[in-house]
Amino acid sequence: MDMNLEQLRAFVEVANVGNFTRAAEQLHLAQPSLSRQIGSLEQDLGAELFRRARGGSTLTTAGESLLPLARRMLADADSVRRELAELAGLERGRVRLGATPTLCISLVTEVLSAFHAAHPAIELHLSEQGSWRLLDELAAGELDLALITTSDAPASRFDVSPLLAEELVVISSGAADPLVAGDAIQLAEVARLPLIVFSSSYDVRIASDAAFRSAGLTPEVVLEGAEMDAVLRFVERGLGVAIVPATVLIDRPALRSVRLEEPTLTRTISVARPVGLAPTRAVQVMQRTIAATATAFAAQAGATMRLAEPAAA
Repeated sequence: MDMNLEQLRAFVEVANVGNFTRAAEQLHLAQPSLSRQIGSLEQDLGAELFRRARGGSTLTTAGESLLPLARRMLADADSVRRELAELAGLERGRVRLGATPTLCISLVTEVLSAFHAAHPAIELHLSEQGSWRLLDELAAGELDLALITTSDAPASRFDVSPLLAEELVVISSGAADPLVAGDAIQLAEVARLPLIVFSSSYDVRIASDAAFRSAGLTPEVVLEGAEMDAVLRFVERGLGVAIVPATVLIDRPALRSVRLEEPTLTRTISVARPVGLAPTRAVQVMQRTIAATATAFAAQAGATMRLAEPAAA
């Protein structure tokens, strides 16, 4: 037998409508072409499939036997076609992801590692900026997704899905005679310790500065303007303490952290994308990779981090 999908599709359509003329219209074929396909199929099978009459066409016994098999073969072919289309979508293309600096050395590192291992042919672009700059790039069409920490993104322009709610913690060197003792510390105590602070563009710096101002405190800053990796290294060497997101401490045994209280500082990590723009298959997979990695982070971090509640409608 030399059946093909076009023959089977023609056969099933005639069986469905019971008329060669209407079936040809449904398939956008000339009736002679449809008749030739059915005739060729019957010749290949060595059996008539329809009883042809002026009032329409009905299935023969052979046709009734073939119909469920033909429908299943067409369904299987459609399923394979969809799977191959999805696979092709992940064998080429790109994903442009933006993230804040604190997330680039923690959550994003794991996200991109997992995604690239599964889909090495996808081109990845990363923009490391503050939350508001990332939203500007998202609005300009320069990014597909952005991991942000602001809660003020306008809903009319961005679809924002909360991922993680995490505390800001105080870190010190894990060496002997740490600058911070106990399991928790108040902001007033932090203000009296040698403090290393980030560049003014960091969301964490903005939040901690606001907390000190609100409490009427002036911290003892020993180093200002450092980037995240440098801050962590300086703290490891015992230069001072720093206020950082809990996320960055995963797999960093040289640092010791204590929870900040009175007040407790928290932030929500969210993934944002433009409203009204359907994501590509690769971007959808990236979103799922981000969500799965966030879940794993929450499980590792304990009390200082949890999965965020969905945004209110």
